[in-house]
Amino acid sequence: MTADPDHDRGAREGDPLARLNVQLARMRETQARWAGLPAAPLASLDDLAGLPVLRKSELVEMQAAQPPFGGLNGNPVAGLRRLFVSPGPIFDPEGRAPDWWGSAAALRAAGVQQGDVILNTFSYHLTPAAFIFEAGAEAIGCPVVPAGPGNTADQMIAIGQYRPRVYVGVPDFLKILLDKADEAGVDRSCLQVGMVTGAALPDSLRAELSGRGVAVSQCYGTADLGIVAYEDGGPGMVLNKGVIVEITRPGTGDPVPDGEVGEIVVTRLDHDYPLLRFATGDMSAIIPDARDRRIRGWMGRADQAAKVKGMFVRPEQIAAIGRAIPGCHRLRLEISRAGEQDRMHLLVEHDDSNAAAPLADRLAAVTRLKGTVEVVAPGSLPNDGKVIADLR
Repeated sequence: MTADPDHDRGAREGDPLARLNVQLARMRETQARWAGLPAAPLASLDDLAGLPVLRKSELVEMQAAQPPFGGLNGNPVAGLRRLFVSPGPIFDPEGRAPDWWGSAAALRAAGVQQGDVILNTFSYHLTPAAFIFEAGAEAIGCPVVPAGPGNTADQMIAIGQYRPRVYVGVPDFLKILLDKADEAGVDRSCLQVGMVTGAALPDSLRAELSGRGVAVSQCYGTADLGIVAYEDGGPGMVLNKGVIVEITRPGTGDPVPDGEVGEIVVTRLDHDYPLLRFATGDMSAIIPDARDRRIRGWMGRADQAAKVKGMFVRPEQIAAIGRAIPGCHRLRLEISRAGEQDRMHLLVEHDDSNAAAPLADRLAAVTRLKGTVEVVAPGSLPNDGKVIADLR
């Protein structure tokens, strides 16, 4: 009998706040990074904002100091299913529970049904993407062709022989396969559903793939977290079960209001490998007033560090400037070239135009670089999540 992945994950999830407090208690005991936090349990999920953000650079350092997973894993290595190496290097585990990565819900929302043959074109070497979807396919009851990327000649043979209904992979490679099949005269009419991630899906490409008979849906996830959100026919992407998503101002751990663009910060409460306030480096926004909690999808990268006159300027420095001067709203540093020299111009939403002078002093003190400051009306800067705009 095929396992119900939603039931399996629901049994593991329980009450998010209770599970969060259990993980916090364990981490206070085992991790120096969280030892100084107040011992009292969190009263609500909103209190997450008081915990430190975990960035990938910190995770690399933690794993190097305490191999293999920085002491974050709740189960020993012997109790895990697979062990991965992602660029960084970052070491990612896979637990033994069914649909551990949470991909079954995304596949089902895309139209995948029990018995569908799935052509999985993600790599089966060291990184987890292929296994993320393989686990979901197994939970639904779908046979998988472990095709991997490239090698289009063999992919044509597999399509002709196994007649897969579902494609899993990056969107660009689906177009390549359709083009190759048409050139070679291979009947690829079996391919009707596409589950894509890992690269942008422009509206033009989605329309082309749809016009060629493949209904494409996309999801958002990472190698550290599994599937965070996915398309289900509603606006944007619905958040997956088992994850808590915050949208924060880049360079800070401060949540922004629903609708404002910022960095995706995810808490995943799986006992095998819980991650608390993990900063993905990706941008999105919560869709206000939606029936389910949803994000607008992937909206670019939050890693906006730029080099000015040989020195790096980072979003967290701009955030520090805003915190130092009361009354600041959004800040946006524009970097340009004039007279063959780098120039910085800081735009600050503030009610008082006299704030420009102290802001200029803070800009110089924090970045060790001089720049101009312009005070603008609150709400006048673009809602695109950009803290540093490199215009050079």
